Amino acid sequence: MQVRHGLELAIERLRGPMTRPPAVAELHAAALAAETVALHRRLRNSGKRRLRERLASALSGGGTLMPLFHLLRTASLQGSRGFAVAFSGLEEGAAWDLVISRESLAAEVVCDVVSAEEGRLVRRDSWVRLTDRVVGDLREWLAANPGRHLLKMTLPQGLHEGTLVDLQERIRRLLRNGRRRDDDDAVVLRLDPLAWAGHDVSPWLRREFGPEAHLAIASEKAGLFVMVARAGRADEVGVAMRRRLAAIAPQRLSGTRPGILAMFIEDTDRTEWRGLRERLELEGEARQFLAHKDARPVIAVTCSSRFELFGVASPDGVEDGDLRFRNTAHPSAKAAALAPAVLSSV
Repeated sequence: MQVRHGLELAIERLRGPMTRPPAVAELHAAALAAETVALHRRLRNSGKRRLRERLASALSGGGTLMPLFHLLRTASLQGSRGFAVAFSGLEEGAAWDLVISRESLAAEVVCDVVSAEEGRLVRRDSWVRLTDRVVGDLREWLAANPGRHLLKMTLPQGLHEGTLVDLQERIRRLLRNGRRRDDDDAVVLRLDPLAWAGHDVSPWLRREFGPEAHLAIASEKAGLFVMVARAGRADEVGVAMRRRLAAIAPQRLSGTRPGILAMFIEDTDRTEWRGLRERLELEGEARQFLAHKDARPVIAVTCSSRFELFGVASPDGVEDGDLRFRNTAHPSAKAAALAPAVLSSV
């Protein structure tokens, strides 16, 4: 919850007395909050109403400010590239969010958010719920079995809300029966001594099991119990983005002007975000989408994350502010006026 609502918590901290200078990320959060207020003042009455509605939704239930702040940052980024920016979604209720124009050309911009969780077979929120369920059992077992232990889990069918109770019971049964292995088509459990004898086990676990592994560590005076889980295949964050692109392009673009789909990839950490870029996963899936007939109105797909929104420097953040993938088949692909917004960054 602290990660998901980090933006809201940062703004709330800035509203009170500060015991330290604000961090760079907090200053970016404050600037976006100030821009929200400034935008409200510039909008017509209908736009003000829609903006207040979006704010109320963002601060209710499981909502966050990220989608709205992604919209504001996208507008600011395009403005810095020399475009005039109109908030058509707020002012007119258009399906697209922005219209950017430069010289005699204009493009529609759709700002959308896709969670990396959609591409994970083992979802992080489900993993957290599982560890909450079993931590008491692990501590109790560790007290009776002092030492350093490693429970490795392979989950070929993934982990989601419907499988939590069954997996919890299987872990309990494995510990209760003193067994070292339990496996079938749904899960492989293996309990071994922990081979690492150093103090900080987390870096070793990352090196040993990779960035996609899910980790949990329970420590007591009696020793250490580590759980590591991996899916049966690699995460498919790029695939989740491509599916989202295919869903929104026909619904949110008019087809009368070039369209830019500005995607915000949420719920990633530094290692995952860098890996997605270095392995060209987002580029590969974006270009696969751009080759489809649904992408005919789309002149470019752009991608960014929290790291760009919070001003994190390269290599964790993208130096130009976003990744851009141009659709070379679009009639306006070579238009110089639109180049700063659509020219491929990789």
